[in-house]
This record gives sequence, C-alpha cells and structure tokens, in this order.
Amino acid sequence: MASPASSLPLYQRFTRRNHISRAIELAILFLLLSLLFHRLLSHRIHGFAWLLAFLCESWFTFMWVIVVSTKWNQVEFKTYPHRLLQRKAELLPVDMFVTTADPVLEPPILTVNTVLSLLAVDYPPDKLACYVSDDGGSPLTFYSLVEAAKFARLWVPFCKKYGIQLRAPFRYFSGQSSSSQDALPEFQQERERIQCEYEHLCQIIEDASRRPLPCELVGEFKDFSNIQRGNHPAIVKVIWENKDSGDESVPHLIYISREKRPNHPHNFKAGAMNVLTRVSGVITNAPIMLNLDCDVHVNNSKIILHAMCLLMGIKNEKDCGFVQSPQCFYGGLKDDPFGNQFEVFMQYLAHGFAGIQGSFYQGTNCFHRKKVIYGSSPNDNIQINAKLKNIDALKSIYGSSVELIPSVAETMLSLRTGTSHDDLSGSIEAARTVAGCGYECGTKWGSEVGWMYGSTAEDAQTGICIHGKGWKSAYCTPDPPAFLGSAPTSGPAIMIQHKRWSTGLLEVLFGPKNPLILTLRGRLQFRQALAYLYVLLWGLRSIHELCYAALPAYCIIADTHFLPKVGEPGFLITCFLFFIYNFYTLSEYLRAGLSIRAWWNNQRMWKIVAMNAWLFGALSVGLKLLGISNTVFEVTQKEQPGTDDDKDANAGRFTFNDSPIFIPGTTVLLVNLAALAAVVLGFRPAGGEEGFGMGEIVCSVCVVLFLWAFLKGLFGRGKYGIPLPTIYKSAALATLFVQLSLL
Repeated sequence: MASPASSLPLYQRFTRRNHISRAIELAILFLLLSLLFHRLLSHRIHGFAWLLAFLCESWFTFMWVIVVSTKWNQVEFKTYPHRLLQRKAELLPVDMFVTTADPVLEPPILTVNTVLSLLAVDYPPDKLACYVSDDGGSPLTFYSLVEAAKFARLWVPFCKKYGIQLRAPFRYFSGQSSSSQDALPEFQQERERIQCEYEHLCQIIEDASRRPLPCELVGEFKDFSNIQRGNHPAIVKVIWENKDSGDESVPHLIYISREKRPNHPHNFKAGAMNVLTRVSGVITNAPIMLNLDCDVHVNNSKIILHAMCLLMGIKNEKDCGFVQSPQCFYGGLKDDPFGNQFEVFMQYLAHGFAGIQGSFYQGTNCFHRKKVIYGSSPNDNIQINAKLKNIDALKSIYGSSVELIPSVAETMLSLRTGTSHDDLSGSIEAARTVAGCGYECGTKWGSEVGWMYGSTAEDAQTGICIHGKGWKSAYCTPDPPAFLGSAPTSGPAIMIQHKRWSTGLLEVLFGPKNPLILTLRGRLQFRQALAYLYVLLWGLRSIHELCYAALPAYCIIADTHFLPKVGEPGFLITCFLFFIYNFYTLSEYLRAGLSIRAWWNNQRMWKIVAMNAWLFGALSVGLKLLGISNTVFEVTQKEQPGTDDDKDANAGRFTFNDSPIFIPGTTVLLVNLAALAAVVLGFRPAGGEEGFGMGEIVCSVCVVLFLWAFLKGLFGRGKYGIPLPTIYKSAALATLFVQLSLL
C-alpha cells in the first residue's frame, strides 16, 4: 500500500495574476492601432516619410500583438523534490551531454568545471552518465578531462559529505563559504586540501595549454597522434566507469570526438548532438537526456530531481516532452551594461510560452525524453508498435547499427528502467560506428529524428518540431537557479552571438519547418506559433528599426515630418504611446528587481543589436536564399572562469573591432549628428506648416542617446574606439544619405 507521502503530487502549476499588465498592454495596442488609423486618414496630404513611418509602425503593432498574445497566460511550476526521494527506486537514468567546439575560444577549464558540477549533482550516481562532445578533436580537452576525472574522485564525495551547494569548483572556491560546518576543524582542513588539489588541476591544465602537445601521445592518447582538425576518425574514450553504487561514487564519464572529413557536412552543433544521442544509445541508453553548453555549470545541485518531478509527476507524458530551465548568468556586471542577461525576457515572455504549449527549447539547460528526440509522437503507441516490427524501416530511419536499433526500440517502448553496469568498453566499437561522418547517409537523422539540420539555430528548429508533433514542455525555475553560464562582455562577441542567433532563426522561418506550416499541417497551437515568431523575426525586425532610426534625420534634412504636430489629433496619441510604453517597460524591470539604469542599458543595447547584428544576420540569410553564399556557425569567445570584470575600470564599456558589423550603427549615428548640427547651425530652419517640428528633433536626440556607445567610440582609442576604416565607410554612406535626402 502506497504511503500518503508517495501519493502527493510532485509539482503544482500556477497561473500568474497579471490583470493590470494585460490592461496596460491592451491600452498600448489600442494606441498603436489609433496611430495607424490616423496615418491612413492623413496619407493624401503627406509624403514619403509618412508612408515609411506607417509601414514601420504597422510592423511594430504586429510585433506588439505577438507580445500581448505570448504574455497573456503566464505560468509557473513549483516542484517538490523531497517527495520524489521517497520513490528513489523509480528514478529514471539520465545521460548528460556537454558540447565544446574550440579549445581556444572555449578554454578546457570551462568544460572541466561544467563536467565536475554534473558529476557531483544530488542524484544516484549509478543512474548518471556524462558524455563530452569535443568537436575540436583536441588532445588538450581530452587531457583536461582525464585529469578532472582524478580530481572528481575527491570533489564528489566532499560535496555530498558536507552538502556543498555550488558544485562547480571555480565558483565554490572563489567565494566565501557560508555553511554551518565552517567552524569544524575537520571541514576546514578538508576544504583546504581540496582547494589545493583544484589549484593544482588548474595549473597543470594551464601548463599543458602552453605546450604544442599537452602530453606524450602514447597509451590512451595515441588516437590523437597524426590527426588534423576537421579530418580525423571518430574517437570514443571511457575516461571513468562507475562500478560502485554508493551515493558518493562518480558517474560514468565518456569522451567523444565524432569523425570529420573534408567536404563532408557536419551540421554544426546539431550534428554533434545527434552523435551524442546515438553514442549514448549504444552505451547507457538512459530515457532522459540533459544537454549543457560547455560554459554552463550546475548551480542547484538538486536540479535533476526538480526536473524529474515534472517528467515523472505528470499524468500524460505528452504534457511534458522536455523540461527547460532558464539561462541565467554568473558574474554579471552591475545594471547589465551589455543587455545580455535576458532577465526580463525570461521573467515574462518565457513564462508566457509556458502558459501556451510550453517553454521553447533554448539549446542548453534542457532535459529531453529520448523517445521524443527519436521522433515519436504523443499517444501514438499503435503506430510505434507497428514501426518497431519493421526492422528495415527502422534502419532507413536510424541507420544500420545492430546495436542502436534494439536500444531505439527499448526507448520508444519505455522498456529501459535503469542503466546497465556491463563493461562500457565493450560498446566502444559500436559507438565509433554511430559516430562516423557517413553513418547518417540515407537515414532520417536531422530531418525527422534527432536535432534538426538546416539552421545554425538548431535548438529553435528542434523545439518547434517537437511542439509541432503535439508534445508540450515545462519550464523549471527552482530557487536557486538551476544553471549559470557566462555572458559575453565585449562588443564584437555580443554582435557575433546575436548575428548567429538571428541568422539561424531566419533560416528556420524560411525553411520547411517554420511554425506557420507546422500549425497548418501539424499540431502546433496557433498562439504558440505566434510566440515563436517573436524570436524568429529578429532578423527582419532590423530593417524596420534601422529605417525608423534614420527617419528623424531624413525629415530634418528634407524639411518634412513624420510625427503629428501639436493640435493634430494624432499628437496626443503619440505622446500617450511614448510615455505609457516606456513607463510600462520600466515597471517590468522594477518588478523584476532591476534598476532604472538596467532598463536603459537594455533599451539601448537592443537597438544597437537590432541595427547591427540582426541586420547582418538578415543579409546572411538573404545571400543564402539567393544561392550566393552559405551561412557559417561562429563560436563565441568564452572567458576563463575566475575573471572578475567588475574590478576593471573599463568594465561595461563597449568595445569594437574592424568588423563591418559596426558600420550600420555608425552610419545612423553620423546621419543623426549631421541633422542635429544642421538644426543648431540654422542651415535648415523649420519651414512652413509641412516642415519638421520638435518631435523629429527629440527623436533624433533619442537615437544619438541610444547610440551613445558609438559616439564615445568615435573618439576612443584601441579596442574602445571605432576603427578608422569603419568611420570612413560610414561617413561615405552618411554623405550619400544626406545627398539623397536633399533631392
């Protein structure tokens, strides 16, 4: 007979009360529609600027409709992991995936800390396996993991013995310990010993990174001899095998570097994730998979238990195809000067997603049901049974591996209940086979099963396809946050990251698996499709943002106007719209515990990103659609753990390089400066009734304020200054704009 505690629910779902926010959002929508209606009634007496403003504002209104729809029903989940622990025997095994691609841009010590935090989570170790995908095929990364595995045998028991909350060593040792046992001499002595061992680990990894080769390539390192990056066979190594069922033992640790050959498509991160799925399928084959980026570490040691509350606590598994935790960041600068911590986005829009068909897949911090990744649809048991009886059909979908096919069948039928304790090395040959670059030829990997190909935003496309099959997802937000990552802290890195995102998202939008098609032909809910459009349209949004930023300068130079003047019916509409919208967005930041300065920083950074990075993302996709060039996956530079940017006098200051990505913002700034200079010097005084007014001047000043970082960059030096070639090119474009405006 079940105990009363075991029959209690593992989670609860709450809907936020946001009636006041809804009313304000509808008021803003009404004002936007009123402004459009006013422009339609006045179109005959105004010219080009009026028409362009109408087109841009129509786009902004459409985007606001999407925002209102997405945020309408905001949902939270509260989980009860202590109740789940009473059902310990039922806990599902988990395969944990970590992906890294470049040992220079992504230093191995980052990956090591991520792996150590995973190995030390509060979950039965015999039900865990950690797989590291190294797309760089780096002996340094493998060497670092081998050394980390030795340290893990000290770190994991230490964390569990004393209940350490921060399981990433660099985070734990960089702060002051505040546990109740601090006063115990035994604890202090052991802590100092573990810290010395960690510092030694960091030192040997640092020393190895300075050498041409980290160590002599013999023994277990022999596979790394005479290989070239992008041209090497598959390498699969069992670094540590857990043969002890004790709570303080260390889970399996497996290293994978998939086969790569020249002129063979590797499909970026999606290809690496599919290899991880197949390799884990022939080794441990856990029914649940967690994937993390190499710069994201576990911050809440009970996160797997929290996620399992959602995955195991639901009545119908279709309601929880995957569990997503938000992306949060450590070491963030005060007031978020680079606008890249997404706190307000996660606080409102992400919870809005959760209230429709579920959270969107963010590419990391996510627990997947493996059967969902294998392409199953909810409640299609009859179809699954029929498919599994046809071996030839299975091979045409999943490949010809005689070891993988049975594991797929076990997963699809939910037959696997625990990880195998067989000798993992016996599965290495099968793992190398499914990690081969030619294994996917003639299969459905990347098109119907696994992570989807065709976009550098493989996470968004994969999540859309999962929802398109009828699955729902859950949003897990425990306290403290489940995972913490590092955010870029330089202008070029931010631009590269946003360009990659906008490029990939537009590829999804113009691809065969966009949300509108999956709404018509699949099971994607219409409001969920609209919510996806909010992010998929980032690249196209750049065009309207750029036009609207240049519009005030055009009106001043051409002596015309695009804003209603005092006394016109539309004047009060624009005033109310400006003040209500800005006060409302400011209130969101204040309710989230952020400052007014953080609100302003985010407003200006989103304008900068839209006019520069998103525009280049749109251009990249345009060239791809025209067949001129293809898109590439650009890895963002990651910072070494332990760096403290807050101590830098220039922390938070925007930086530049010679990339053309900064030309649009610099051009818009110069154009608006020229327009304001004309006003100040009186070269273009306001003319008659149709001339520009105070509204255009205020808007031009606002654009300059949004681009204040670029204004400082015009006079800065080194990385804080805009390179002269960029200034010359922007000045030429600004001159051309002025000449065309005067025609």
